[in-house]
Amino acid sequence: MMFQPRVQIRARRRPPLHFMPLGGCGEIGMNLNLYGFDGQWLAVDCGMMIRQDLPDAPLQVPNIDDLPALGIAPRALIITHGHEDHIGAAAWLWPHWGCDIHATPLAAGLLRAKFVERGLATDAIRVIEPGEALECGAFTLRYLPLTHSIPESCALLLATPHHRVLHTGDWKLDPEPLIGEPVDAELYRSLAPVDLVVGDSTNAPLPGHSRSEGEVARSLERTLGDCQGRVIVSCFASNLARVLAVGRAAARCGRRVSLMGRSMERMVRIARGLGYLEDFPALVPVRDLGYLPADEVLVIATGSQGEPRAALSRLAQGRHPHFELQQGDTVIFSARMIPGNERLIERLHAGLQRLGVSILEETHHPELHASGHPAQDELNTFYEWIKPRHLLPVHGEHRHQNAHRELAEARGIHAPLIPVNGDLIRFDADGLTREARHPQTPRIVSQDEVLALEGLAAPQGDRRERHGQLFLMLPVMTAQPTGWLRIGRLLIDYNTSTALDETGFADWLDDTLSRLDAENLVQLRDQLQPRLMQWLADHLRHLPIVHLQLVPAEADISTSSG
Repeated sequence: MMFQPRVQIRARRRPPLHFMPLGGCGEIGMNLNLYGFDGQWLAVDCGMMIRQDLPDAPLQVPNIDDLPALGIAPRALIITHGHEDHIGAAAWLWPHWGCDIHATPLAAGLLRAKFVERGLATDAIRVIEPGEALECGAFTLRYLPLTHSIPESCALLLATPHHRVLHTGDWKLDPEPLIGEPVDAELYRSLAPVDLVVGDSTNAPLPGHSRSEGEVARSLERTLGDCQGRVIVSCFASNLARVLAVGRAAARCGRRVSLMGRSMERMVRIARGLGYLEDFPALVPVRDLGYLPADEVLVIATGSQGEPRAALSRLAQGRHPHFELQQGDTVIFSARMIPGNERLIERLHAGLQRLGVSILEETHHPELHASGHPAQDELNTFYEWIKPRHLLPVHGEHRHQNAHRELAEARGIHAPLIPVNGDLIRFDADGLTREARHPQTPRIVSQDEVLALEGLAAPQGDRRERHGQLFLMLPVMTAQPTGWLRIGRLLIDYNTSTALDETGFADWLDDTLSRLDAENLVQLRDQLQPRLMQWLADHLRHLPIVHLQLVPAEADISTSSG
């Protein structure tokens, strides 16, 4: 009897899913995420951030220069919603791809306006309604409505033959969103379990539940009823629910409404064209407000963050051509202070106070604002619905991501990684692993061009050739009465030819920052730069090219998207 040799048949290994963030991890803003499967890639969102630590506060956008060398060419750009930190870089980066862009009607309208301003064709922008699905190569995508501080914000259900991933985008669970419907719990329960959730971390350290837009609307109406003179309400132009709430409250209090600021006027025009502000009161041109009694005037203005060229700053400086603030008027800040803007906002408040204007802001009147992101109760509720097996915490600084990770692991969700921009992460049957690091120094938009963010200069007289590169991100905040503090862990990535003592470097940084008396991030960068380069020159045999990014941080959570 002859024995046949035993043949072992191995199951064919399934292709992994890859995830690579180029923005939005370790920071709030500039969101850009890449998904790859079987050699095909999608880009999700394409946002920008404002660099308050650089002269003239330029726009910063992700760096996509190395993607072709990595074999990454997105088949489509998928937009989750219309906030600037999710669409603001598209007009600058999309021409390198030329792919289709899929966005809901409001985001598509905002993108078209940006493309027209830059002289770009808008043919590639394709409208998809919330709830609809589309095929894109190896991916199937479905847009799933979630409430946020802008209409039509959607999560994305990305499916391959072997994976079901929920990319949440920005969201909250708002029972009274004012515009649109509350979140459909049954829709999300029907998805359970999902293999992986890539989720918003912005408010993960906060207990409880975020405030509803309906609550804010009632508070605004009560507050307006107590105001005697003219009222200016400053909020983010993209927060259409807030704009609608202010308009409705003004009408009920017998006030006429005017808009001030290009972004506010554009947002309201596009939203009205889509039918979102049908019961918004008729608008009065700013130039005609002087003919109205003071107690009948309400202005909705941009500039809550103290931006020097925004409408509110011009009013505070008496530089508006058609409108002047007077003693007895009231300015309501219906927006949260973004970290890094403290000095600008303090200057704005001082200018308003010199005019005798009353100021109502979130610190003393928290009822006048609501965040657009989920606190811990909302995260727990949502994850109870969708029952994810794995989590990648994105959209936030490291402390936000870490709080999100801890919450997930307490629920039994596997969350082994905190992504950093440039990580190439593999998701397969073994779970999540960091496969490689491809750090990309962000780019700056200056004079209608996307330019490199140059490395820091060597100390004067040091003629050594540069070897390697060192990327350093410092989340910092002012300390009282003087000095600055580094917040969180040292965010550093380097490929230098000599070893760096990270512990000694961190100790030196903390000591140096505590002794600097800069008033803002621009001054802090100017003071820190030469000291940093001198320390590296003293401690490294070969001096690298250094890329320094200062990131504003504070103990309380703040977000640029409301």
